[in-house]
Amino acid sequence: MNQSAIAHSLVTIVVVPRERFSYTRQSLESIYEHTDYPFNLIYVDGNSPSPIRDYLAAQAKEKQFQLIRQNTYLSPNRARNMGLKEVKTKYVVFIDNDVVVSPNWLQPLVDCAETTHATIVSPLLCQGTPIHQEVHCAGGETGVRLDRDRRRIIEKIYDQGRKVADVLPQLTQQPTGLAEFHCMLVRTEIFAQIGFLDEALLSTKEHVDLCMSVAAVGGTVYLEPASVVTYVPGPPLDWTDLHYYMLRWSDRWELASLKHLRQKWNLSEDEYFQNRYKRLGSRRQMTIIRPVARKLSLGKFGFQVVNKILRGVDKLLNRWITSW
Repeated sequence: MNQSAIAHSLVTIVVVPRERFSYTRQSLESIYEHTDYPFNLIYVDGNSPSPIRDYLAAQAKEKQFQLIRQNTYLSPNRARNMGLKEVKTKYVVFIDNDVVVSPNWLQPLVDCAETTHATIVSPLLCQGTPIHQEVHCAGGETGVRLDRDRRRIIEKIYDQGRKVADVLPQLTQQPTGLAEFHCMLVRTEIFAQIGFLDEALLSTKEHVDLCMSVAAVGGTVYLEPASVVTYVPGPPLDWTDLHYYMLRWSDRWELASLKHLRQKWNLSEDEYFQNRYKRLGSRRQMTIIRPVARKLSLGKFGFQVVNKILRGVDKLLNRWITSW
C-alpha cells in the first residue's frame, strides 16, 4: 500500500489489548494481509511482555504505523481513548488484538457508512476457531426499558452460536441496535457530541454504553454482513498473559463497571445486575481454573474438590493482584 493512498485514507484502525497478548502476531498479520482499502493504523500496546513489545516495535518501523507503548496495563476504553486522540480521519475502526479479519473486510464498512450515514457500522462478528464459521454477534438491541417504576437495561445479541453458513444468506445491510468493540467502525465526529469513551467502564458493557450514547443523540448503528471478522479468545493462555487477564476480568474491575453503568443510566438494580454480581470471576473460572483443575484431579469428584479449592485461592489472589 503506497504512502500517498494512506495519507488520503478515510480510516484509522486503532488496535488495543483485549485480554491477552499472545495472539498479537496473528491478528496484526491478518490486518495487513487482508486489507486492500487504504488505512492508517495506530497500535496501543499496554505493557505487553518483551517479545511482543519488540515484535511490535519492529513492525511499526517496517510498516510505518504509529505505536503507543504504555508500561502499565490498560483498560480497553483507556487504550481506545489513547488511540482516538491521535485519529485525524473521518472514521476510526476499533479492533481488539485477538481479532483476525477476512479478505475485503474494511471497504464494506466504509461504503456502508458513506451510503447510509451510519454513526457506527459493525461487521458480522464471529468467534473461535476455525475462524469465520461461528457467529458471535450479528447485531442486536440496546437501550432502557421502562417497566412500571423500574428502568431495565436492554442488551440482546442476535444469532450468537449459529453457523455463519446458515445465517449469512439471510443477512443484509441493515439498521441494528448493537455493535461490539471486538471490531466496529465509528464516525469520528460523534465524539465531539458524546465525549470520549467512558473510562469508568473498566472491563464490561463498554459497547452497550457507546451504542446507547450514540442513540441518545440521534445516531445510528448498522450491520454490514459483507464484512466478516473473528475474535479468538483463550484458552489456551500463555503464562505471560495471566497477570493482565486476571486484572482485565478481576472482580473489582467488573463490579465497578456494572455499578457505574447502572448509576450513569439510572438503571434499577434488578435481576440482570444481581445475576452479573453472582457471576463475578466466571471468565477466570472458565479460562484458568477449570483447565488447571482438570489436570490436577482424577475423576468427577476429584475435579469438584480441586475446582472448589482453586476458586477460593483465585478469589484471594485476584484481590491481591488487583490491588497491586
